[in-house]
Amino acid sequence: MTTLLQTHDLKAFYGDAQALFGIDFELRANELIAIIGANGAGKSTFLKCLTGLIKSPRSAIVWKDQAIGGAPPGQIVQMGLAMVPEGRRLFPSLTVEENLLMGTNAKRRGPWNLQRLYKLFPILQERRKLPSTTLSGGQQQMVAIGRALMSNPDVLLCDELSLGLAPVIIREIYATLPKITAEGMSVVIVEQDVSMAQSVSSRLYCLQEGRVSLHGESSQLTRDQISRAYFGA
Repeated sequence: MTTLLQTHDLKAFYGDAQALFGIDFELRANELIAIIGANGAGKSTFLKCLTGLIKSPRSAIVWKDQAIGGAPPGQIVQMGLAMVPEGRRLFPSLTVEENLLMGTNAKRRGPWNLQRLYKLFPILQERRKLPSTTLSGGQQQMVAIGRALMSNPDVLLCDELSLGLAPVIIREIYATLPKITAEGMSVVIVEQDVSMAQSVSSRLYCLQEGRVSLHGESSQLTRDQISRAYFGA
């Protein structure tokens, strides 16, 4: 299976404070990987490194055999990595549809367009002309996912998809992932709901205090192994 994305001994800092301590990671084509860990484990920091929001040594991140660490975020999106950020980060002054169309700025060709997106999330078509601020939290999350898909990425990076959402909405959003990955897109999800993360992913990484404390096939990892890696017990 082709390797799309790798990190090698990835370290990250906020000023003098170190947040990541040598992360080794691999994402293959047609794969859905989950990253779990407690608050402050380094999960969001890791995604920010992948998308250029935190500077990294060039050799620490490799995309399709090309070292890209420290590349500007806009360039990384054009390469084919798109992020659904924690908290959605929609543009409040724009309508739902205008927010979605922001994803086309990457100018990448691919299967995702407004028509297909509205088929995936019909409620967004109904509310396409409304300000994004009038939507529920779950609907705003759909817009954030849709905006990323509109860039037609090879890899979708999702930071805390379920944060602050009702369980029924979480299940609805996660039910769309097989449709998103059906044509070969790879997905990385950062998730605090361990059961959900394990059930939808093929492989799982657990971070603790900026280090990988566990990695393996999701179906093979036991709850005891995950608990020890998660809490450090």
